Amino acid sequence: MALREFRLPDPGEGLTEADIVTWHVKVGDTVKVNDVVVEIETAKSLVELPVPFAGTVSALLVAEGDTVEVGTPIISVDDGLGGAPAAPATPAAAAAPAAAAPAAPAQPAAEEIGEGLIGGTTSTGRTAVLVGYGVKQTEAKRRPRKGGVPEKVEAPDLSAKATDVAIEPVELSGEGVRALAKPPVRKLAKDLGVDLGSVTPSGDGGVVTRFDVEAAASGTSAAAPVATGVDVAPAASRWGLMADAGERETRVPVKGVRKMTAQAMVGSAFTAPHVTEWVTVDVTATMELVDRLKRDKEFKDVKVTPLLVLAKAMCVAIRRNPHINASWDEAAQEIVLKHYVNLGIAAATPRGLVVPNVKDADRMSMRELAAAIGALTATAREGRTQPAEMSGGTITITNVGVFGVDAGTPILNTGEAAILAFGAVNRRPWVVTGADGGESIEPRWVTTLALSFDHRLVDGELGSRYLADVAALLADPSRGLVWG
Repeated sequence: MALREFRLPDPGEGLTEADIVTWHVKVGDTVKVNDVVVEIETAKSLVELPVPFAGTVSALLVAEGDTVEVGTPIISVDDGLGGAPAAPATPAAAAAPAAAAPAAPAQPAAEEIGEGLIGGTTSTGRTAVLVGYGVKQTEAKRRPRKGGVPEKVEAPDLSAKATDVAIEPVELSGEGVRALAKPPVRKLAKDLGVDLGSVTPSGDGGVVTRFDVEAAASGTSAAAPVATGVDVAPAASRWGLMADAGERETRVPVKGVRKMTAQAMVGSAFTAPHVTEWVTVDVTATMELVDRLKRDKEFKDVKVTPLLVLAKAMCVAIRRNPHINASWDEAAQEIVLKHYVNLGIAAATPRGLVVPNVKDADRMSMRELAAAIGALTATAREGRTQPAEMSGGTITITNVGVFGVDAGTPILNTGEAAILAFGAVNRRPWVVTGADGGESIEPRWVTTLALSFDHRLVDGELGSRYLADVAALLADPSRGLVWG
């Protein structure tokens, strides 16, 4: 047999490390070319990694929750081609006894490999994909263990040679069973001084849950939480942690998307001189348009919201004010005018704030734009936004209105000249001028728009003209027929 190591590939976008989220294979599993074996989280997205060769999994070289650098070996596979003997199993590999392990297959023939090629179906039932372009799924789940209990592992080989791969020890029970638990649960157990190997799991597939750890720490038996119908507090669910009773502080590692967002926002705030302007506008005509489009059979398969009308209005207003769609090149001391609009939509996700963008939004019809925004936001909520979908943005919308917020002062997305905050749309008393010139106070749909811009590129006149044009289009969408 010959062992082949799969190293963490370069995810691109200048990223140098990633977190191991979920292993989809275990030691002894047979894999084909392009089978997805692990899910990782970079600073920008969740990515499914396909293995580049076939064989039998010999060892998982890193554990779930570990942060590893590009080029680090993460899994070894016996390709069955002969050569040096396989390294002995290690605790972190969760290897099954040698006698129970399936025999390593011979190198697949060309037609067999074809089943695992990009776009084909893998031996695990997944669609084979390129790195960075994983199949869209709603959530990452651990593969259930047969019989609902963790598999036993061999005791570590203390006589391993110096050339053997060093593996970080994992929790083992007295019977040699590896405790299965997600990284936040492992951290909780460590903080509470609980030995995971001694905890009786209650989760699906023999997974130790947070409640199991808390019960072990308090000396009581674990019980399933009572369903209350109330969601977990946003901060707790977003960070994957829950505060324990009596704790006054909780420390959360800054990593992944949140780390990248923090760095980008600090860089933007202290590099680009921000200016923010507001305008409050009667958008009753926009709300009426939204109602009509919802009843239009052409839009029956897409979601129509005021955000869609705003997105279209911003693209139309850019044609009248093209210099708002630009970036600052510090090295060359040049202003780069963009002749395309990659419209970013800021989305709050459980992993933090991400800003994917609709490529060439200015060239899309309203129906095409609705479909693109719907797909973009759905992917973001699933945590599957890829780095390419977040790069190259030219201008951004942040919809604070969905939280009931009227306005704010948004920070520019790095490399862009402007960002527009869309406030809550609600009924307010408004002075309306009639056709005869008379005025009356009526309840109208009203919102506030706040535009932040980089004052190096956009002066007050340009920023004001652009914001006024967007507001005018929301007040009377028919202007788009004249301006567009």
